[in-house]
Amino acid sequence: MNKKTAIELKEITKTFGTVIANNKVNISVKQGEILALLGENGSGKTTIMNMLSGIYRPDSGSIFVKGQEVVINSPEDSAKLGIGMIHQHFKLVDVLTATDNIILGSKEKGMWLSKSRFQRIGEISQTFGLEIDPQKYVYNMSVSEKQTVEILKVLYRNADILILDEPTAVLTPQEITGLFDILRRMRDNGCAVIIITHKLNEVLEISDRVTILRKGESVATVNTKETNAKELTELMVGRAIELAIEHPENDFEENLLEIHHLTVENQEGIESLKDISFQLNQGEILGVAGIAGSGQKELCEALAGLIPVKKGAVLYRNENIVGMNPHDIIKLGISMSFIPEDRLGMGLVASMGMVENMLLKNYRHSKKGPFISKRAAKELAKKLVDDMQIVTPSVETPVRRLSGGNVQKVLLGREIESNPNVLITAYAVRGLDINSSYAIYDALNEQKQKGVGILFIGEDLDVMLELCDRIMVLCHGRITGIVDTKSATKEEIGLMMADVVLDKEEKKYEQYCG
Repeated sequence: MNKKTAIELKEITKTFGTVIANNKVNISVKQGEILALLGENGSGKTTIMNMLSGIYRPDSGSIFVKGQEVVINSPEDSAKLGIGMIHQHFKLVDVLTATDNIILGSKEKGMWLSKSRFQRIGEISQTFGLEIDPQKYVYNMSVSEKQTVEILKVLYRNADILILDEPTAVLTPQEITGLFDILRRMRDNGCAVIIITHKLNEVLEISDRVTILRKGESVATVNTKETNAKELTELMVGRAIELAIEHPENDFEENLLEIHHLTVENQEGIESLKDISFQLNQGEILGVAGIAGSGQKELCEALAGLIPVKKGAVLYRNENIVGMNPHDIIKLGISMSFIPEDRLGMGLVASMGMVENMLLKNYRHSKKGPFISKRAAKELAKKLVDDMQIVTPSVETPVRRLSGGNVQKVLLGREIESNPNVLITAYAVRGLDINSSYAIYDALNEQKQKGVGILFIGEDLDVMLELCDRIMVLCHGRITGIVDTKSATKEEIGLMMADVVLDKEEKKYEQYCG
């Protein structure tokens, strides 16, 4: 039986000044189908989704929803058509319950004051097989629970066309399995699902068809069962690319960083890092795995001197850097490349172009007193555009106008060019396409071979097992294990991330992390 088409985009074109974001793009997704949308950074995926969400309007072309041509002028119009967008970064109010987050913004009269609202949300969650406590507060939820709330938000508004942007970025392997089960149930209930992800293994696992965008154009739509990772990559990039991460070996033996009993409190006085100890060796990539909020951010900031340390020591070549400010730490040769969700607020100045953001790293070293020469910074910016394949109208364009992936390339490229002895990277390839991600992996391996010690905080366990030498797992601010990637498995690491340890002899699972 032929399935009805839920959404069809015909010849959609969108320009921003002289930049063509989408050029005669054609996409269709059927009811009861999961469509994966693939493309490099800057290929136009986000722009297309923003037109379905009502944020942008196409310059030309037509949008059809369930066979009817429509005009979407606002997010409200999109919601009325049954389209729901689930963003990578959750849009939830921490101090409200799951139910109140779900109904927030609803125009249904009296719902906020109704005691039956919890029962109503419970019934909706059961209908779709979503497990959530309707009365649980968001600040007490795991990442996967928050994502479930986001899904229920759009279902509550009767959405049967769902768009998910990088939905697995902050989930453990077990949580990803749970999410995919949910998406399959929604597909079986007749929902149309569009999933944007850069993880080819997930595309092959969850989707029914795949549409590939390249340089703003839709180049192909293929049945998932009839394709493979190599073909999808070639369609995305336009040429053959080797899908292998190098793992060079070296003979460096020096310990660069030794962390002893490090404890850090957050602003509420709660310990976000609890008595952790580990070491980072010269010429080593040490991966840090853990679900979001396990202490990764605080670890980066503590090592960079951005937040105070309650107790413990951080020894850089036997010198304790605890208590030093970031400038003094950088002078020792430790470079901070922390790319959080707030990368434009913390790592770069959004209103400045690449040139000015290059100057932020070394303006103190100017030999011309109060006068700063932009020549070297401009040359560095142009070099990064070529080396990192950064898509930007010019090196003077404010970085806020670049895509998220290109912003990350600017930040990480600047840090690598500062020739550090220790490089700390958090989510270095978050939001990057396959081609750009492998360029980053090559750059990190190049630094490793120079003897740089790299702390690599990541999300994709498959990548970490290939790239890293060891992986340290954080859970609720504690280290639950440090494993050698030559012998570790993704399942073993996933269990550590989820507060569970596997007794390999008795095959029993035990809760063991507070």
